[in-house]
Amino acid sequence: MKKIQLEILGLSSSQSQSGSFALILGEKTGNRRLPIIIGMFEAQSIAIQIEKINPNRPLTHDLFKSFAEHVHVAVLEVLISDLKEGVFYSKIVCTDGATTFELDARPSDAIAIGLRFGVPIFTVESVLSEAGIILSDLDENADDDADEDDEDEDDDTGGTKPEPTPRDPSGQVSLEELGKMLSQALLNEDYEKAAKIRDELNKRNG
Repeated sequence: MKKIQLEILGLSSSQSQSGSFALILGEKTGNRRLPIIIGMFEAQSIAIQIEKINPNRPLTHDLFKSFAEHVHVAVLEVLISDLKEGVFYSKIVCTDGATTFELDARPSDAIAIGLRFGVPIFTVESVLSEAGIILSDLDENADDDADEDDEDEDDDTGGTKPEPTPRDPSGQVSLEELGKMLSQALLNEDYEKAAKIRDELNKRNG
């Protein structure tokens, strides 16, 4: 099983769900992005560690680290191992010096803990293939949108009415239009919406 290393690119607050955030992970040696919707507490815990802020009292993830150190257990890495029905699964790989073992965890908790131990974050190709968003596609669509805007500005009639959203025979928004909506959501840094559109595309293509 080939592992792909990820890095944290940022956190974005939810546009529609109060208390939800999108954690944006990026392929370290590639151009794919992996947005994961997480809760407010986990987002706060991750942000505090990224910004090197020391809370007055330890958070749950700080407590986990303290406990692990006291029983001489070290964390080696975090692995986002699977994606089933839109739910991400991850493992915290640990060692006590003699044996290596894995703990099942939500990605948000695993990453918050992994940050405190300073360990790498990995995923596998199957997860990135299904849920990853390719940055080059975003750049190409952004260029196309810019060209269309230039054409509208040169129109002496003062602009034209927007075209209706293309739909397929079933009445659903077309795959092409979903792709454009995905690109626009990423441009607007609305990663929660992007994740939902991505899931719809995966459902259609599946």
